[in-house]
Amino acid sequence: MQELLGSAGRDWDFLMQGTPGAGLINASIVSLDGAPMELANGGWVKPTKRLDDDYCPDALCILEVGFDPATGPGDLFRRETQWLNDYWHRGGLIATACTGAVLLGEAGLLSGEDATTHWGFCDFMSKRYPGVRMHPERALVASGAGQRLIMSGGGTSWMDLGLYLIARFCSQAEAIRVAKVHLIEWHETGQQPFASVSHQRQSDDATIAQCQQWLAYHYDQPSPVAGMMSLSGLSERSFNRRFRQATGMTPIEYVLTLRLEEAKQILETSKVSVEAVAEMVGYQDAAFFSRKFQQRVGLTPAQYRRKFGGIGRLSPY
Repeated sequence: MQELLGSAGRDWDFLMQGTPGAGLINASIVSLDGAPMELANGGWVKPTKRLDDDYCPDALCILEVGFDPATGPGDLFRRETQWLNDYWHRGGLIATACTGAVLLGEAGLLSGEDATTHWGFCDFMSKRYPGVRMHPERALVASGAGQRLIMSGGGTSWMDLGLYLIARFCSQAEAIRVAKVHLIEWHETGQQPFASVSHQRQSDDATIAQCQQWLAYHYDQPSPVAGMMSLSGLSERSFNRRFRQATGMTPIEYVLTLRLEEAKQILETSKVSVEAVAEMVGYQDAAFFSRKFQQRVGLTPAQYRRKFGGIGRLSPY
């Protein structure tokens, strides 16, 4: 992110004319104490500024932060969130990537606001911060007073965030030049193509967990919801209530999601026809399957294959 922001105004002129232009953004790495810190992957960063009462940049970017989602961050970022709250009320703009959005919630800035984060943490944020409106399908969200809360999703959507900030503080033309320099493709499709049901698995309700395990091997059969209900021994009303309570989805929504996730895998790793993919995951009507796929994923099956199929077929052997 520091290199991307620092590229604004500088690198295009170097490539076109041989002489670097004047940089438009001075991007610094900051922390509470200014001491070097080790990241989760073993890399080290060296902040050049400290977060103190006198520090008030035009914008502050919070990239990915690590914590146990089972317990939440607790007091891990207490001092940082206090500083963020003060900075926000001084008129600052706060941009986050991936789980950095959690610090906005901890600072009490997301009540009644639209937000996004990595798709794997959207449920966590919805439960932890009442009133927040999560948008797991979107790669970028601008929210808050004066749209001074900017959030991007997971993975490489931090690049979208960087381009947005360059366009906002410099110009759209400069953001386009930086995108060309770094070969960045805007993530128009958002995060939905990557979302899965893995975070919906649970073990608190043993009956529902047994149904989920059964469904993992029988999702392509006719009437899988009826099969789970029969396995559970519950009445339809009790089964639907307990299933939704355990997974956050209705049984039919869960079946659809599981089928579409399997369809993604097939599209990524094979060349079989869309009609064959539909039948393999339990749909006799390929047109119906394609409509549901596009509604949920944001791409048609054919578009999804073109975008991700090459990656899925890569092999080290």
